[in-house]
Amino acid sequence: MRIDRVTTRGGDGGETSLGDGTRLPKDAARIVAIGAVDEANAVLGMLRLHTRTMTEIDALLGRIQNDLFDLGADLATPKQTEGEQTGRKARLRLAVAQVARLEAEIAVLNAGLAPLRSFVLPGGSEAAAYAHLARTIVRRAERDTVHLAAADALNPALIPYLNRLSDLLFVLSRRFNAPDRDVPWQPGATREI
Repeated sequence: MRIDRVTTRGGDGGETSLGDGTRLPKDAARIVAIGAVDEANAVLGMLRLHTRTMTEIDALLGRIQNDLFDLGADLATPKQTEGEQTGRKARLRLAVAQVARLEAEIAVLNAGLAPLRSFVLPGGSEAAAYAHLARTIVRRAERDTVHLAAADALNPALIPYLNRLSDLLFVLSRRFNAPDRDVPWQPGATREI
């Protein structure tokens, strides 16, 4: 890939191009989903500012950022071509193995954490707060992708990947708050009596 210039003026009329050259309005469901995935990736970059000294977690987040680019590329090339089917012109597609890897990483991160006795409020440590923010943005990307999937056929690995990623970010927030910085929800605690 080579990018010589960023400003192309191609989107000045409110449309943008997909990887296969198709032009879509910038508010089309596919573009909204791609944008939400991009936003999730950006907030993971912010989270990584707090994980630089945590080598394994920072590497995990770096892999996930790369996966999110794969996911975005998958969304940006919607049409399966004959060449893609025969392997002559393979399109990048998110793989089921990437979903399985997230599941395995969730199990490792969750090991040793105390069971939850309540829902937790987003917060605790600064890193945990960013993990919660990333989790909510990933959930939005998942909703936007589900909305798109209702109208267009998608790679069946996309929605499970986003679902697992939000789970991983929740568990990661708990790791950042371990052993006792989770902020438990206190149902009705602020109601007037």
